[in-house]
Amino acid sequence: MNEKKFCAVILAAGKGTRMKSDKAKVLHVLNGKPILHYTLEAAKKAGAEKIVAVIGHQADKVRIEFANSGCVFVEQKPQLGTGHAVLQAKIILADYKGLTVILCGDVPLLKSTTIKSLVENHISSKAVVSVLTTIPPPPHAYGRIVKDDKGSVLKIVEHKDATEVEKKIGEINTGIYCVDTKFLFSALDKVNNNNQQHEYYLTDIVEIAVREGQKVKSFIVSDYVEVMGINTLEELARAEIYLLA
Repeated sequence: MNEKKFCAVILAAGKGTRMKSDKAKVLHVLNGKPILHYTLEAAKKAGAEKIVAVIGHQADKVRIEFANSGCVFVEQKPQLGTGHAVLQAKIILADYKGLTVILCGDVPLLKSTTIKSLVENHISSKAVVSVLTTIPPPPHAYGRIVKDDKGSVLKIVEHKDATEVEKKIGEINTGIYCVDTKFLFSALDKVNNNNQQHEYYLTDIVEIAVREGQKVKSFIVSDYVEVMGINTLEELARAEIYLLA
């Protein structure tokens, strides 16, 4: 049994309202290819056994664009948050024995070597959940990684919910995870939407793991630009410059 086996779930349902366009965010073009292409390629190169893309906004266009990509599509409608998005992959991955790596369709600069390192670190640290993190320059509004004195992750606090002390934490959540598949879907079944947005947050699986006495670790990416999400046309332009460098 190859312990490093994993499937990838790519979250690609978003509309991307800040892109000032009707086009689905993952279909915006970066250096001649749709943004989603880069995440798919990184997952393949890292060795994903199966890739599930969770789509929503302009789902048909995304399916057509990536018809020959070898990935399986599941649709999220209505869109009730990141936890709910991953839950759409349950029908495909429920009995999968390996790990699940959750990726973002709008993070095109992520390297396949980083995905591999995340998986290896997850296995060697015997974690049930591993969060890919980074330390960007302030100010920013990302979710903070709260740890105990042993360096294990206790919770992820959204910027708007963070205390002044928590806002001083440098390490942030990139929205990319490696999770034991069986735990992932049992935890997602326990996630509720008792929050301001009334959404099912994927980040809640961290606190569920901690509550159940499981280990949660973070893996820090040194280059914060590599895990930058594309939310605006300005960020898209910045990513082009980075790719051409």
